[in-house]
Amino acid sequence: IEPKYLNKAMMQRFSHYIEKRHKGEGIRTYWQRFKRLINYAVEQKVIKESPCRGIKVVSTDDILSKDILSREELQRLFATHYDKESKTIRRAFALTCFTGIRHCDLRRLTYGNIDYSNKLMTFRQSKVEHDSSVSGVTIPLNDTLLAIIGKKPKGAKDSDLIFKMPTIQSSEKALKCWVAKAGIDKHITWHCGRHSFATNMLSNGANIKVVSELLGHSSLKFTQKYVRALDSQKKAAIDSLPQIDVSNI
Repeated sequence: IEPKYLNKAMMQRFSHYIEKRHKGEGIRTYWQRFKRLINYAVEQKVIKESPCRGIKVVSTDDILSKDILSREELQRLFATHYDKESKTIRRAFALTCFTGIRHCDLRRLTYGNIDYSNKLMTFRQSKVEHDSSVSGVTIPLNDTLLAIIGKKPKGAKDSDLIFKMPTIQSSEKALKCWVAKAGIDKHITWHCGRHSFATNMLSNGANIKVVSELLGHSSLKFTQKYVRALDSQKKAAIDSLPQIDVSNI
C-alpha cells in the first residue's frame, strides 16, 4: 500500500471490511496485526503518524461462535479408532482439550516447557508474546496429562519438540476425519478444543478466575464468553424437556 493511501478514511473502510468479513476473535486479531504493521511504518518514518489512531473495530469475541465438544462427545471421540489414524494428532488434540493450550503453542511445545518433577507445563503464548506483559502460562499436570505428553526420550534435548506435527492444513484435515468417524456432527477445529476445555471446566464448577489464568487471558472479560455459552447450554437443556399439559398439574 502506498503511503498516500494510508489515511483515516481508508482505515475506517478497512475496519468495516474486517468487521463484515470475520467474526469472533478474528476481528480483533486481524486489526491488531494490521496496526502492528502501521506502527512499524511510523517507527521507520515511512509515514508521520498512525492513521489507525482513534479507530475501533466492533469485535464479537464476547460471543462463543465456534462449536464445542461436551464431555460425552470427548469420550466418544477418544474411544474412536480407525485405520491410518495419527497418534500424534490424537495426543496433541487431547492436550488441547484438557489444558486449553492453543494449536500454535502446541506446535512449538518442547521438553524444556515440561517440569516433570513438579508436574508443571510452562510456556509463553505466541499469540500475545509481543503484545502483552503477561504472556506466560503455567499449567499444573496430573498423571493423565503427563501420560499424554510422554516421558522425555533418552538423549532428547530441552529444545526438541514434543509433538512433531504435520502442516496446519493436514492437522485440520486429520481432525475433521477423526470427528466424522466418531459420528459427531459438528464443525470442530483445533481451537474448538480450547473452547471445549474452558466451557467444560466452568460446567464442572471451576472458578472463572482459575479458568482465565489457565487460558492465559489478561482479563476476565475474555473468559466471560464461556460463561454465556454455558448459560445458553442450560437454556437449551431446559427447552428440550418434554412438553406437558400444565392444566393437569
